[in-house]
Parts: sequence; structure tokens; C-alpha cells
Amino acid sequence: MYYGDIKNCDAANGPGVRISLFVSGCTHKCKGCFNEATWDFCYGDPYGQEQEDKIIELLRPSYITGLTVLGGEPMEPQNQPEVLKLLRRVRKEFGDSKSIWVYSGYLFDKDIVGRMFNEVPETKELISLVDVMMDGPFVLELLDKTLYFRGSSNQRAIDVPATIADNYNIHIWEPHVPKYIYSNT
Repeated sequence: MYYGDIKNCDAANGPGVRISLFVSGCTHKCKGCFNEATWDFCYGDPYGQEQEDKIIELLRPSYITGLTVLGGEPMEPQNQPEVLKLLRRVRKEFGDSKSIWVYSGYLFDKDIVGRMFNEVPETKELISLVDVMMDGPFVLELLDKTLYFRGSSNQRAIDVPATIADNYNIHIWEPHVPKYIYSNT
């Protein structure tokens, strides 16, 4: 697997301050994609143990809320072995204290559960380690800049543990936005 970037203070791709890994390779090629360079499976640099170790170290500070894996396409079958290896290590090192988000242009129910579970050996375990999956391709005509952490209104923020617990019936993750109470007194 190749990767395009590792961001060490990302606040755009999930709640809080996150570490983000941008993997290379994507077959969706969405019109208006913000990261077209990562469509190429050989874009950037080879990903390996050095990058995995770097991500783990970047996750250590208490102010880092989690890891986001996006791209490119983390769920491309050829990317899943390295992504799974990283997610296993994040869970081993941090348990549930760091959230894991994955962005995918594939549809969770149709493509990932419906097809990849049977075709790609890593998929089921990989999904079991994810807290939130943003699914669905970016659709330029459905661009909505008011949405939390997604680009177009067709994309869903899936609460993966709740979805798995409910026999893969989709549960949508809702952002926890603080409500401020103002008083005239």
C-alpha cells in the first residue's frame, strides 16, 4: 500500500483533534474529489512499519481523540491488509480510548457487508474495529458544506458498533454538539 499523507492535527475529518492517514488508490474517481492525486495506487510513498509506528506515537497525547483513515479508498481490497494491521494495533495500544473513523466511497450495506464480507478476507474484522464509517461516494451535485464531516448529502455517518449489534441494520452516528444555555439573569 502507498499513502499520500499523515496529518498530525486534523480537525476536519472527525470530532476533536485527530491523526489522519490518507491512503492511495481509489477506483471510484468521484467528480469534484478533493484529493484526486490519491486515486493512483502508487501515489506518494510506500506505507510500512515506520509509518505505522509514527501514527501510533502521534496518537499518544491525551488531546488526540482518534485516528481517521481516508484517501484514496481505505476499503479497496488491496489496501485492507495494511489498514487492518494498523487498526488492530491502535486497538491493542489504546483500546477504546481513541476513536477510529474510516471514510469510504463504498456503501456499507450493499458493497461492504453485502459483497466484501464474502470476497475480501480482511473486511469483517476491519469493520469490527471501526467506530464510525462515512460511506458513499462524493457526489458534487449533492455538495452540502453544512454537514458534519462529510461532503455530500448522500454520504452517511454510520455508527458501526450499533449497526453490528443490530444485525447490520444501519444506525446513523449523530454528532454531539454542545448546546449553550444563555440566561438574562
